[in-house]
Amino acid sequence: MKIINIGILAHVDAGKTTLTESLLYASGAISEPGSVEKGTTRTDTMFLERQRGITIQAAVTSFQWHRCKVNIVDTPGHMDFLAEVYRSLAVLDGAILVISAKDGVQAQTRILFHALRKMNIPTVIFINKIDQAGVDLQSVVQSVRDKLSADIIIKQTVSLSPEIVLEENTDIEAWDAVIENNDELLEKYIAGEPISREKLAREEQQRVQDASLFPVYHGSAKNGLGI
Repeated sequence: MKIINIGILAHVDAGKTTLTESLLYASGAISEPGSVEKGTTRTDTMFLERQRGITIQAAVTSFQWHRCKVNIVDTPGHMDFLAEVYRSLAVLDGAILVISAKDGVQAQTRILFHALRKMNIPTVIFINKIDQAGVDLQSVVQSVRDKLSADIIIKQTVSLSPEIVLEENTDIEAWDAVIENNDELLEKYIAGEPISREKLAREEQQRVQDASLFPVYHGSAKNGLGI
């Protein structure tokens, strides 16, 4: 069985441990997601972690998905424990960088993203807590472009009102970062010629694996949206 190690990284209180619980629940590994507030999560096992509702030591939990065993490495979110995060990076095949839709890109988000890029770790960006009042998703996405990387691809269209609706983003403009970095695709786009979705998908996959393109997803880990 193939084994994949995925790290979940974030600034403090972005919801990475809750995302870990949601992934375990969605995969069928657990019958009910744990709660950070109640101290019932699978990865925060130390007394101080449960008491303060933060991750201090990197912890590993697993689930099976199709023919793969996925090891989830839940890393500390507090700045005081960055050394613990860095130790975890060496074993990762990929990462999920969690950003709170309420707080946006923070200083620690930039530090973590820089470390992931330096080590060429394929990374997915997950904008969490989109169900909180007053979030401005356009502003958050723009801050990702400005402060992290312009090489992102928005994977969903998001409607917040009157209810939250997430749908696959099929707009050709969503692939701008893919097209602009491929001469063949760019020539076809400028000429107004049709571009194969299969070709776009292959190019996207290759660049994500090369850690030069970063898919962006939205959701609410606490309520299972976008998981």
